[in-house]
Amino acid sequence: MRSTSRAFPRALHYRLQRGFTLIELMVVLLIIGVLAALIVPNVLDRADDARVTAAKTDVTNLMQALKLYRLDNQRYPTAEQGLQALLTKPTTSPVPSNWKTYLDQLPKDPWGQAYVYLNPGIKGEVDVMSYGADGQSGGEGKNADVGSWQP
Repeated sequence: MRSTSRAFPRALHYRLQRGFTLIELMVVLLIIGVLAALIVPNVLDRADDARVTAAKTDVTNLMQALKLYRLDNQRYPTAEQGLQALLTKPTTSPVPSNWKTYLDQLPKDPWGQAYVYLNPGIKGEVDVMSYGADGQSGGEGKNADVGSWQP
């Protein structure tokens, strides 16, 4: 006959090896789902915010290079010369007399598009802008234009 003292540890050992019940697994999955529903949208919004911030930084840098160009040459590049005039000396009239290299390369906006240069500008003497995520003028949120007229 077995003693009860030996049977108890075996029963306890067997119970510990059974694993999780279906209810326990469902509760854990529910908790993970709720946490994901709360966290994922915030993380995705942060990526869009980072792209807008990067675009604002690029626009500021391009405007600084354009101001240096104007300081050296008494005018901004024409619309035809565009932002390329910051990299290579324009050959179309008016050819700048005191041209220097103002940038190493022209950046693309965070959505992979070229920045838009307007001379004359709509909001200022010249404008540099990105059309945002949708690549079209106007829009709201991540699709909003990012331009040199914004703080």
